[in-house]
Amino acid sequence: MAEYKRPQNEEEFNENFKQKTPLMNDTQAYYESSRCLFCYDAPCMNACPTEIDIPLFIKQIHSGNVEGAAKTIYDSNWLGNACGSVCPTGVLCEGACVYNHQDVPPLQIGRLQNYATKSVIDSGKHLYTPGDDNGKKVVVIGAGPAGIACACELRTLGYTVDVFEAKDKPTGLLVYGNAPYKITNEEVFEETSFLQDQLGYNVKYNSPINSKEQILELENNYDAIFLGIGIGATAYRNIPGEDKDGVYGAVEFIADLKMNHSNTKVGNKVIVLGGGNTAMDAASESARMGASNVTLAYRGNKEKMGAYSFEYDLIISAGVKSVFDASPVQIIGSDSVEGVKFSDSKGKHFVIEADMVIKATGQEKQASFYEMIKGLEADSNTRIKVNPKNNQTTNKQYFAGGDAINGGAEVVNGAYDGKLAAQGIHQWLNQ
Repeated sequence: MAEYKRPQNEEEFNENFKQKTPLMNDTQAYYESSRCLFCYDAPCMNACPTEIDIPLFIKQIHSGNVEGAAKTIYDSNWLGNACGSVCPTGVLCEGACVYNHQDVPPLQIGRLQNYATKSVIDSGKHLYTPGDDNGKKVVVIGAGPAGIACACELRTLGYTVDVFEAKDKPTGLLVYGNAPYKITNEEVFEETSFLQDQLGYNVKYNSPINSKEQILELENNYDAIFLGIGIGATAYRNIPGEDKDGVYGAVEFIADLKMNHSNTKVGNKVIVLGGGNTAMDAASESARMGASNVTLAYRGNKEKMGAYSFEYDLIISAGVKSVFDASPVQIIGSDSVEGVKFSDSKGKHFVIEADMVIKATGQEKQASFYEMIKGLEADSNTRIKVNPKNNQTTNKQYFAGGDAINGGAEVVNGAYDGKLAAQGIHQWLNQ
């Protein structure tokens, strides 16, 4: 098993969680950009949910126009730097690269995207200005990727934008739910500050919207409302013993680690329940925090896991063990966790010892919030129903995007949704 020393300070934490793909230098970016074939009808561009003109920005990097490359990226994706780090590029743009058909390593599109955007962020270069004030106001509920993208796009169109965020930091799970070896909080805050400084949207932190009275006030004070509220806390799964000390939700565990680093409490024997990408992050992070034994337990077989294969490979390289066809029957122990009793596909029971259990078994939906809004409809999976052409909901004053409409996808999907909704709001208010 890969051995990670339990970090005692920030330096040791950073060593355990050093980023997988460090920023390119000028020479590396020049060389890598020279490999691009600048394909006609480029498959990488078609694979990007935000449809960034990838051949163009790579050509701009190669010709020395890094600022132009950054603008090409941001014109399509307001979270261009973050997405360069956290996007599953091996599945999306890099996975579509034609080099994959020639037994040649695909172009490192994500790292090139980071190189260009980080360059302008560091320089403080102004790429955008707000549009002329059109006298209309839009409120954005939730400062996640979808909300930030919507706010940015609306500002370029001349709208006054107020963003209400329940927590004290922006970008939702980008900050609270992504592993530090993918992106640091500092990088996220640098990008959001870069955008807010240029476009001037207002953010009101620690400002949850949780009553009908607040909803009615927003409806009366704003011309349109964007819902980017995401999904909620880790769901309760009615596993006997689920309330014992030492049982944590994966979303809450990852958020604690992102905020508190080496001060986060991690057991010695950790079991992570689940098979999605969040489970992979929780397992890898537990190992990197010095747990002596980490086991990923999934109720189905390996092929049924929702996680990307490269995420699973990452936890194995960190020394995590995996058990499949293992359904949790009971979390055992007196007051605190001592292990988990599982049932296999043949109905046989077995126990794995643990002093910490992390549930990555799904998140609660926001049904109670949706019920406060008159005429807002959700589907059978508690996802807000929208018109896919403009992300307008069944209540015409409301638009939505991100996890609230897709049930939990990538940051890049949220960025796309927010921009689409902003354009939809603009069309609706000017028809």
